[in-house]
Amino acid sequence: MNDVAVVGCGPAGISAALQLVRSAFQPTVYEAGTPGGLLRSADHVENFPGFPAGIPGVELAERFIEQLTRWGVKPRRERVAELTPAAGGFNLRTARGAETYRRMILATGTRPRRWPLTVPGEAEARVHDEIIPLLELRGARIAVVGAGDAAFDYALNLARRNAVVILNRAERPRCLPLLHQRAADHQSIDYRSSTRVTAVEPGASGGVKLRCAEPAGSVELTVDYILTAIGRTPRRELFTPELRRDDGRPIPGLRLVGDAVNGSLRQTAVACGDGLRAAVDVARELRGELEEPR
Repeated sequence: MNDVAVVGCGPAGISAALQLVRSAFQPTVYEAGTPGGLLRSADHVENFPGFPAGIPGVELAERFIEQLTRWGVKPRRERVAELTPAAGGFNLRTARGAETYRRMILATGTRPRRWPLTVPGEAEARVHDEIIPLLELRGARIAVVGAGDAAFDYALNLARRNAVVILNRAERPRCLPLLHQRAADHQSIDYRSSTRVTAVEPGASGGVKLRCAEPAGSVELTVDYILTAIGRTPRRELFTPELRRDDGRPIPGLRLVGDAVNGSLRQTAVACGDGLRAAVDVARELRGELEEPR
């Protein structure tokens, strides 16, 4: 039986894996997507200690991966299909087969919340819920639907090379005041409050037409792309009922860390702290320093 696996290679999973290696354990790290997680989507990270001027999220993610590599951890690019309890540990199954581990750390992150509007097939390729496919655009007109930190962060990122309109269905934004001010000061960002998208249609020239309801009446906007930023939901499909205690907590030996359990508190420093603490406890359990697994 293997010692420990970490599912997810974002900040929480990376932090956990690094601490486990430092504690003389060799964790197996599983990641179905690109290592780095949601951090790759951040325009500029300003509250992670050690970078006085801030740092682009993708650059910080690359530094995390480089550090992981230097400690000899290479993520297995596999999707974990199933996780079940086993005698003394857990069975983990991917398309390539099954492994058994004594301890398990789930750092599975989040996924974008689905936009409730129906998007015609001809327009589907123009509507995105993650920013990464749009980062190479130049000279495009992009509508960002949402009004939280992510929406404004995405808009500021894309506005470096494109024209952006932020559509907020409410009267006031939900983002940090400094993000709101930066967007207001940016000449390539148009912010519209009380603007609710009611329909999406293919545009006449290959773009996308949005029908919107505003206090003064209905308006139409034509853009090249739409990016929705209307919230995220935790990826907890692996956390099945058989892995939960009666009170909903994970069974002994299993830990959930990072964005998968922290709700709207999606901050890199918080996720790293989660992963580090879980790894410290797991290492103590595996060495027999804790009487019972938590």
